[in-house]
Amino acid sequence: MIYAIYTLIQSWSRALADDTVLRVLSYITVRSACALFVSFLVSLLVGPACIRWLERLKLGQQVRQFKTADTQQFNIHQHKAGTPTMGGLLIIVATLVSVLLFCRLTNSYVWVVTVVMLAGGALGFADDYLKISRKDHKGVLARKKLVVQIVLGLAVGLFLYRSGAHTYYAYKGIRGDTHLLIPFFKDLYPALGIFFVFWVALAITATSNAVNLTDGLDGLAIGTTAFVSLPYLAIAYIASHFRFSGYLYVPHVPQTGELCVFLAALLGASMGFLWFNAHPAQVFMGDTGSLSLGAVLGTIAVLCKQELLLVLIGGIFVVEALSVMIQVGSYKWRGKRVLLMSPLHNHYVKLGMDEAKIIARFLIVAALLAIFGVSTLKLR
Repeated sequence: MIYAIYTLIQSWSRALADDTVLRVLSYITVRSACALFVSFLVSLLVGPACIRWLERLKLGQQVRQFKTADTQQFNIHQHKAGTPTMGGLLIIVATLVSVLLFCRLTNSYVWVVTVVMLAGGALGFADDYLKISRKDHKGVLARKKLVVQIVLGLAVGLFLYRSGAHTYYAYKGIRGDTHLLIPFFKDLYPALGIFFVFWVALAITATSNAVNLTDGLDGLAIGTTAFVSLPYLAIAYIASHFRFSGYLYVPHVPQTGELCVFLAALLGASMGFLWFNAHPAQVFMGDTGSLSLGAVLGTIAVLCKQELLLVLIGGIFVVEALSVMIQVGSYKWRGKRVLLMSPLHNHYVKLGMDEAKIIARFLIVAALLAIFGVSTLKLR
C-alpha cells in the first residue's frame, strides 16, 4: 500500500517523488526492515488481547490421552491442557498487516504466498475448532486434511506452470520454471514438465505437515520457522538480483524480490509470537499456525527454485517428520517402537530431559543448519 502511494506520487511528478521521504520505500531492503518491525510490534500489541480473547472463548489446548499396560492414563504434556490455542491467528494477522502495507501488491508471487497462508490457516482453524468443540485430540480427518493440502499444492503448481517462464538460468542462458535445481550441482537441473505441478503439491504438503509435527514444545516450531525464514529471505533477494544470482549460479527469478518483504513480515510476526509462546507458553499456535507456516515455507522454497535446499535448511522439520514415519513403520512391520515416543522431541521428554534444554538444543541445530544451508549456494 505504501509502495503504491509512492508509485502514485511518482506518476504525478517524478521530481516530487524523488524528493519525498517515501523514496526510500522503493527499496526492498528498507521495506523489508519496516515490515519486520511493524509485524513484530503488531504481535506484541495485539498478543495480550488475543490471548485474553482465546481464554474468554475457552479455546484451550486439547491433549491426547494415552494408556499404559496397567490402563493408567498419562501424557507428558498433560500439564499444558487448557492453554489457549489457535494463536496462529496472531501470526497470520501480523504478517498480513505488514504485507498489505509494504509489499508491492502488483507482484503475483506475493498473492500466491498470501493465498496459501490464508488457505493453510483456514484448514488449521477448522482442525483446531473441531478438536476443541469435540473436546478430544481428533479434528479434521487426516485423509481429508491431506486432500485439501494436495489440492492447494496442485493449484499453486498449475498456476506457476501456466503463468509463463519467470526463471532465467543466467549461467546457461536458458529459461524455464519447471526445472528442478539440485544442491551442490550447477549443471544438474532436470526439467520436470507437467510433473512440476505434482512436485509443487508434494513440496507444499510435506512441508506443511512437517511443521505441524514439530509443533509440540513451547517455542520449538515458531523458533525453527524463524531460523528457516531468515536464510530464505537472503535467497529470495539473491534470486531477484541478476548479478548476485549469476555469480552464485542461482536461478534468476525477478519476482522473488517482494518475497523478501513477505518473509521479513513473517519473521517479525514469528518473533512477536515467540514472545508469548516461549517456555512456559501463554499461547499455542495450534494447527492454525503450523499448517499455515509450513505451507508458506514450502511455497516460497518452490518460488525461489530452492525446494530441495529446504531439506537441509529445514532439517529439524525433516527429522521430526522422519521420526514419526520410522516409528509408525517400525510398529506396523515389527511390532516394536524405535523411539520412546514420536516425534523426536517427545522422545527426549520421555528420557527425562528438561523441556527448555530440548528446545534450546533443537534451535541451536536449526540455526547451524540455516547458516550451512546458505553457505552451500557457492558450493556448486
